[in-house]
Amino acid sequence: MEIFGIRPIAGSMPVKMGSDLNRRTGIEKNKIWMVLLAAFVFMLATGLLGLWHADEMRDIVSRQFNDEQLVIARNVAGLIEREFGFLEKELILISREIAPDPFNPVLHQPAMQKSLSRVIESGIRSIRVIDPVGSRVWHYMLDAPWELTDLDRDVSFQLPDPSQRSPIGVWFSQPRISATRITLNMVARVPGNTSGMLVFDINISWFLNPFLKDIRSGRTGYAWIICEEGYFLYHPKTEFIGRDAFNVRQEEDPRLSFHTINFIQKEKMLKGQEGTGFYESGWHRGVTGQVRKLIAYTPIRVGRDPSRQWSIAIVAPVAEIETLVRRAYNRQLMLQLLILAVIFLAASAVLLSERRWTRFLASKVAIRTQELQHSEEKYRSLVESAEDFIFTVDADGVFQSINTFTAEFFRGRPQDYVQKPLSGLLPRPVAETIMSRVRQVLADGKSVRDLLEFREGPRRTWINANFVPLKNNTEEITAVLCIGRDITDHKNLESQLINAEKLASLGTLAAGVAHEINNPLGVILGFCDLLLRKAEPDSQVHEDLKTIERQGLHCKEIVENLLSFARVGKETTETADLNCCIEDVVKVVRHTLNINDIELHIELADNLPPVFGDSRQLQQVFLNLINNAVSAMPDGGSLAIRTTHDKASRQAVVVFADTGTGISEEFLDHIFEPFYTTKPEGEGTGLGLFVSYGIIIRYGGTIHCASHTSESLDGPPGTVFTITLATFEWEEESCRAS
Repeated sequence: MEIFGIRPIAGSMPVKMGSDLNRRTGIEKNKIWMVLLAAFVFMLATGLLGLWHADEMRDIVSRQFNDEQLVIARNVAGLIEREFGFLEKELILISREIAPDPFNPVLHQPAMQKSLSRVIESGIRSIRVIDPVGSRVWHYMLDAPWELTDLDRDVSFQLPDPSQRSPIGVWFSQPRISATRITLNMVARVPGNTSGMLVFDINISWFLNPFLKDIRSGRTGYAWIICEEGYFLYHPKTEFIGRDAFNVRQEEDPRLSFHTINFIQKEKMLKGQEGTGFYESGWHRGVTGQVRKLIAYTPIRVGRDPSRQWSIAIVAPVAEIETLVRRAYNRQLMLQLLILAVIFLAASAVLLSERRWTRFLASKVAIRTQELQHSEEKYRSLVESAEDFIFTVDADGVFQSINTFTAEFFRGRPQDYVQKPLSGLLPRPVAETIMSRVRQVLADGKSVRDLLEFREGPRRTWINANFVPLKNNTEEITAVLCIGRDITDHKNLESQLINAEKLASLGTLAAGVAHEINNPLGVILGFCDLLLRKAEPDSQVHEDLKTIERQGLHCKEIVENLLSFARVGKETTETADLNCCIEDVVKVVRHTLNINDIELHIELADNLPPVFGDSRQLQQVFLNLINNAVSAMPDGGSLAIRTTHDKASRQAVVVFADTGTGISEEFLDHIFEPFYTTKPEGEGTGLGLFVSYGIIIRYGGTIHCASHTSESLDGPPGTVFTITLATFEWEEESCRAS
């Protein structure tokens, strides 16, 4: 008899070998069941962890989504408050125009028609002039003759109590809700008249609809507004408008409890607070039934005399967010179930094939070993090829491992830094910051994040670093893993976005400044010129008038600079020769540079393609930068101007480098802000760099400044401005490709 191909030597040998085989087989069966049990427990734990992770992810995404809704609410509230401010100014302006004779309708009919044409899009239905003493009301509507009615019979508007009337300012009524519309009255006293009043009659639906009708938060989110008395002024469900926000939902769906939203409205929104949260609703975009929604709300200030307080809310269903998270979790769960099914099938095959168990197990171990080796190689390749800073350090701040990208960033090899302290590779401030985070991780056993700044000459690199504890089998922390990502481009983009917002704000400001300042400034300068002609040339009066004239011209220059920046021109297709622009500017300032003992070094690239931009405006930018360099070198120095062509990015680069006093780091982030200057009073308007920044951004370019003072340890004092502009060849090839 043979057992598995082996011939027995003695009679008792087959029994012994059979029992040994059965014993081994029983042991292997037990191992299989243990493996199956362990696999089941592992998959169960992984599933529970996945559920927890899905809940955490849903909470994080919900908070982020609500924060974005809050930003939308703030922006819309700001637009509504700004529109009310415009109407206040318009109402006061009309009251001043009719002040000499407020109760003469024939005289003011053209002015009223003109004013109504300006404000009709803001929801103004009509304008009324009220004479409480004579109990008369003149009613003006667009493209219609004026009407005279009796004050005691006209109840379509509200007037303030005598105690509420202010000598200046505008009084806002409470929203007036009728069966067909919601109205609001803005009342201003006619100057010089003890009783006359001017009233704007606003249709709230007309007023709010342009701001709110197109708002979408997520796919189906929307906005609504309640007044300080708790009534809906706007809601996408038109049946809600004009109804009590605390009762209308309950009337629509009595089965649900609206305690949460009622609490938010009463304790948060009506008290002028800002925040986020969630609540249960019975309706959303035509879908009925219980709907859980995210909400972000912020107050709207209406008027100042007295101040009315509304509140705007942006809402969206939680299901839109949960669907995305649930989809990812379902894919993970299906993968886990698939793995579990494979394990059970493999174990079943082993139980049915005990004879081949040993070879199967050996082959399985070999396959697993190969997979582990492949996984380790793949992990090592992933870490080594990642363009992130990845390294581990122990409690003493000594490198235990470091990837190639990190070593090459510091111009070395990984083996050069392993078992070396942090201070041997990193700048001292950065090394101290990392060690403080390492100690924090070792003490708390939790991951921490920090933003690290590397400085190398004029270059600054920002690293978003995450410090993670590494534990052994006994849950003891043996080292700390640091994974950092270079976010320098993101920081620069963030700075550009901030500057772009400031540019947009000043554009609005400039128009107002021109209207409010230019006219009285022209009158001041005109009368000053007349007085100068009458005054004796050498008299004190003449000197005082010249001082007034100089300061007035200085103000005029500031306004003109603002207007030249704020004026939005047509999109240009002009191109400019960058080298010629620089040469023309140098011809103008060369004498000034020689007088101030400043050496000029010019390096212009050959065959530089033309760039997009107006040559006169680019010359203005270059002239501003040269003048600033001259001011920074009162004792002389050196100014270098270079142009290069970056063929890879299809951009032209202009560099202005001086050896002046430099700009302190605390001022460096503010140099492109309007009216910000480090020069003494009277020597600068603070608009040169601001206007230059606007010109460069208008043509799709960038402008960057790096500077060092005499106290800086990163390099010699001086300032370098770098400008990039798109070349014509880039635009031409883009058009052909499209």
